[in-house]
Amino acid sequence: MLRRKLETDQGIKYSKKRPVEAEPVFGNIKQNKNFKRFYFRGLQKVKTEFGLIAVARNLAKLAAAT
Repeated sequence: MLRRKLETDQGIKYSKKRPVEAEPVFGNIKQNKNFKRFYFRGLQKVKTEFGLIAVARNLAKLAAAT
Protein backbone atom coordinates (compact mmCIF):
# COMPACT_ATOMS: atom_id res chain seq x y z
CA MET A 1 0.00 0.00 0.00
CA LEU A 2 2.75 2.47 0.91
CA ARG A 3 4.72 1.56 -2.20
CA ARG A 4 1.69 2.42 -4.37
CA LYS A 5 1.36 5.81 -2.67
CA LEU A 6 5.05 6.56 -3.17
CA GLU A 7 4.85 5.63 -6.86
CA THR A 8 2.13 8.21 -7.60
CA ASP A 9 3.10 11.60 -9.03
CA GLN A 10 2.47 13.27 -5.68
CA GLY A 11 4.47 10.60 -3.82
CA ILE A 12 7.43 11.05 -6.16
CA LYS A 13 7.24 14.81 -5.67
CA TYR A 14 7.32 14.45 -1.86
CA SER A 15 10.11 11.87 -1.99
CA LYS A 16 12.29 14.21 -4.02
CA LYS A 17 11.73 17.10 -1.61
CA ARG A 18 12.47 15.19 1.59
CA PRO A 19 16.27 14.86 1.36
CA VAL A 20 16.58 18.51 0.39
CA GLU A 21 14.44 19.90 3.20
CA ALA A 22 14.69 17.70 6.27
CA GLU A 23 17.89 15.70 6.30
CA PRO A 24 20.46 18.54 6.41
CA VAL A 25 18.63 20.17 9.32
CA PHE A 26 18.69 17.06 11.49
CA GLY A 27 22.26 16.30 10.45
CA ASN A 28 23.32 19.80 11.48
CA ILE A 29 21.59 19.49 14.84
CA LYS A 30 23.13 16.08 15.52
CA GLN A 31 26.66 16.62 14.22
CA ASN A 32 27.43 20.33 14.55
CA LYS A 33 25.35 21.08 17.65
CA ASN A 34 26.26 17.72 19.25
CA PHE A 35 22.67 16.84 20.11
CA LYS A 36 22.63 13.05 20.30
CA ARG A 37 19.87 12.30 22.80
CA PHE A 38 16.98 13.81 24.67
CA TYR A 39 17.59 14.54 28.32
CA PHE A 40 13.94 14.47 29.37
CA ARG A 41 11.41 11.66 29.20
CA GLY A 42 7.78 11.85 28.19
CA LEU A 43 6.31 13.06 24.93
CA GLN A 44 5.46 16.57 26.12
CA LYS A 45 8.92 17.15 27.61
CA VAL A 46 10.64 15.82 24.47
CA LYS A 47 8.49 18.09 22.29
CA THR A 48 9.44 21.06 24.46
CA GLU A 49 13.13 20.15 24.40
CA PHE A 50 13.18 19.76 20.63
CA GLY A 51 11.23 22.99 20.27
CA LEU A 52 13.95 24.81 22.17
CA ILE A 53 16.61 23.22 19.96
CA ALA A 54 14.69 24.29 16.85
CA VAL A 55 14.37 27.86 18.16
CA ALA A 56 18.10 27.96 18.91
CA ARG A 57 18.91 26.73 15.40
CA ASN A 58 16.60 29.27 13.80
CA LEU A 59 18.08 32.10 15.87
CA ALA A 60 21.61 31.05 14.89
CA LYS A 61 20.55 30.91 11.24
CA LEU A 62 18.98 34.36 11.52
CA ALA A 63 22.07 35.79 13.23
CA ALA A 64 24.31 34.39 10.49
CA ALA A 65 22.13 35.97 7.78
CA THR A 66 22.39 39.49 9.23
